[in-house]
Amino acid sequence: MRSARPVGLLLSAAAVALWAYGMTTWQPLTEPLGPWSEHLPGNNAYWARDLRFMAIMAVPLGLVLAGRGQVRWSGPAVVLGGCWIAADVAVDRADLIGVGATVRLAVAGYAVLGVVAALLLWWERAVPPMGEPDTESARERGATPATDRRVLTGAACVAGVLTLVAAGMESPTDREPELHQGALATAALLVALAVGAALAAAPARTRVRVGLAAGLTVVALLGVGWVRATAPGTRLLPEAALGAVVLTGVTLLAWDWPGGRPIWRHHALAALIALVGPVVFLVATAIPMVILMPIGAAFTALAGNSPINSADSDLLVSLVGLLAGLGMAVLLARPSVEDRRQLR
Repeated sequence: MRSARPVGLLLSAAAVALWAYGMTTWQPLTEPLGPWSEHLPGNNAYWARDLRFMAIMAVPLGLVLAGRGQVRWSGPAVVLGGCWIAADVAVDRADLIGVGATVRLAVAGYAVLGVVAALLLWWERAVPPMGEPDTESARERGATPATDRRVLTGAACVAGVLTLVAAGMESPTDREPELHQGALATAALLVALAVGAALAAAPARTRVRVGLAAGLTVVALLGVGWVRATAPGTRLLPEAALGAVVLTGVTLLAWDWPGGRPIWRHHALAALIALVGPVVFLVATAIPMVILMPIGAAFTALAGNSPINSADSDLLVSLVGLLAGLGMAVLLARPSVEDRRQLR
C-alpha cells in the first residue's frame, strides 16, 4: 500500500500529541490529594497513565505501518517504544502541567520521532534488504513479502485488542469527562492503526477491500461509542463484541482471498477466536500480574505517585492489553493460506 508510509507517520505523530496532552492535562487529575492512608487511590486511579502508555504504544505501531512491516523498521520501533515508556516515567515524576508544558513535550516528541523516521528512511535507501532477491521489482508490482505481511497483521491485532482496552477504561468515580474524552480519542487512534495495518497487509488493495476498511472503521468507532455509553461494570459484552468485530475485520482485510473470495470457514473460525480470545488472554495475563508481578506498583513508585491502597490492586491495564494483543497476533497473524495450514 503506497499510502502506508505517510499514513503511518501521521498516526504516530497524532499519538505523540495525545501522549503530551495526556501527560500535562489528564495525569494531574489522577494525582492523590494527600499521603494519608484514607486518601490512597483505588482501582484504576491512574487511568491517565494507561491511556498515555497506549498512546506511546501507538507510536511504534505507526512506524511499523510506515515501514510496511519491514524488520528494519519494526525492530527500532519497538526499542523506541520501550525508551519512550522510560522517559514517560521521568516526565511524570516532574509533574508537568499547563499548555506550555504540552507544547514543549509535543515538540520534543516530534523531534525524536522525526530523527528516528529520518534514520530509518536513510537506512532503507542506503542498505538494500538481504535475502530478498528481486525485492524492488516486487514492490513495484505492489507485492509485500510474506514476513512483512505477518508483521503488519500482528500489529493490527495488537492495535485491535488495545482498542477494546482503551474503550473500556474506568476510574474509581467514572465521572471525569476527561476520561471519556481520552478513552474515545485513544481508541479512535488505535482503530485507525488496526485498519491501516490490516489493509497494508493485504496482498492487493482492491476497491472491495478499501470499502471494507471504510466500513470497518465506521462500525468500530460506533462500537467504541457503545462501550463508553455502557455503564461501568457492565461493559464486558460490548467490549467482547467490539474486539470480535475489529479482529474479524482485520482478518478479512489482511488475509488472502483465493479466487477473489474469502475462505469463509477460515474467517468464521477467526471470528470465534476473536470473540473469546481477547477476554481469555486479558484475564490470563491480568491475574498473574496482580498476584506475582506488581509491575503497576513499581511504575507508580518510580513516578513518585502514591501507592494504591492495600484493598485494591495497581494493575497496568495497558501492559495487559499489549500482551493480550501479542497473544492474538500469534493466532491470527497468518495472512496467507499456507500460514493457516500450519495450524492443522
